[in-house]
Amino acid sequence: MSVQPYREITFDTDGDPDAGQISALLGMRARDLVLFAHGWNNSRSVATRFYSRFFAPFPDLLPRGAQVGYAGVVWPSMMFTDEPVPDFEALAGVFPGRERTLGRLSTLLADAPDSRAAFDEFGSLVGELTDVTIEGCVPDTGAEHDASPDFLAGDPVEVCRLFTEALAGAQPPLTLDAERPLAMGGGLKRLWKGAREVLRQATYYTMKKRAGTVGERGLGPLLGQIARSSPTTRVHLVGHSMGARLVAFALRGLPAGARPVKSVTLLQGAFSHYAFAPALPHATGSSGALRDVQHRVDGPVVACYSRHDTALGVIYPLASRMAGDSSTLLASDRRWWAVGHDGIQAVTGTRQLTLETALRNWSPGPGCFNIDTASVVRHGGPPSGAHSDILHPELARVVLAAGRVGP
Repeated sequence: MSVQPYREITFDTDGDPDAGQISALLGMRARDLVLFAHGWNNSRSVATRFYSRFFAPFPDLLPRGAQVGYAGVVWPSMMFTDEPVPDFEALAGVFPGRERTLGRLSTLLADAPDSRAAFDEFGSLVGELTDVTIEGCVPDTGAEHDASPDFLAGDPVEVCRLFTEALAGAQPPLTLDAERPLAMGGGLKRLWKGAREVLRQATYYTMKKRAGTVGERGLGPLLGQIARSSPTTRVHLVGHSMGARLVAFALRGLPAGARPVKSVTLLQGAFSHYAFAPALPHATGSSGALRDVQHRVDGPVVACYSRHDTALGVIYPLASRMAGDSSTLLASDRRWWAVGHDGIQAVTGTRQLTLETALRNWSPGPGCFNIDTASVVRHGGPPSGAHSDILHPELARVVLAAGRVGP
């Protein structure tokens, strides 16, 4: 680990923490505690290396006399790798008891048969996984409640074509219209790239639900313990991707009256940009799932976003829009954008900053802030683009500035 003192806290799928690690964390007694939650990682060692690299610039950026501690959240997520065939041993941990189904999916994706029957079978198999695993999950409009999605809305060939075109950078309109002629350009075989992304999105819904659970039921109550045992400790939450969702939901799980959180920094957050909204622009009478929780922070809630993040700019809205009543899937439809794509939306008083302005003369108070970090968060390959390109000293400086970390 590049910094000290450093502690880790591990949560299970229900949000229950490791009791021994809690004692070590509560005993740290730092004036400022920077606590980071990772996104899709498949092991504790991967998460720890990631934290070490992100925290490495901090010591040189801190003013003399600063008393800062560091902590990493380890939660049961998984990394869906960019290999041609996914790691099905890892997938089995996300979909327990479905090994035979996953095995057959593995065979289909490896062989990529050029037949409609194979796509029909693929759609049926992924349907089995989604029925078992994401019951109760919803399209990510930001709302507290929505109708459950039909993840494989329409023809499986059409669904896979949509994702194939999206991955290739095709622009909308994309439709699930059964009457639309299929522009195959070489048969069905090329659509298995999109099929692989369909399976990725099935794991996305599982991780989405789990991140909220760990945040609200696990990290939120733990923050309450920190407030009771060390009332002078100032906590600064940082989350990347699904980890941003986790730390945001931790605010909803804070015990009544607990105010330990002094700043929240969301790095390429993979949840709805309307999550904090008191009213959804497209749904009269509905609010965001995290309505007004920013008021539980004695300082800023900062959303760092980048237009170079194609995972959030193309694939995320496409998957979030895939509901049973949909005939058109438009990545340009603002209802389905993520907070890491364009920042926090529909919250009155949210302030917009460039990264350069934030690093030069920013003195944040309470409320929501959006920082365009596209000048540094810009590199990465398909399909995620710059989604994980956050290991920059400039972003470390944002975290410290947001929390006014110092002596």
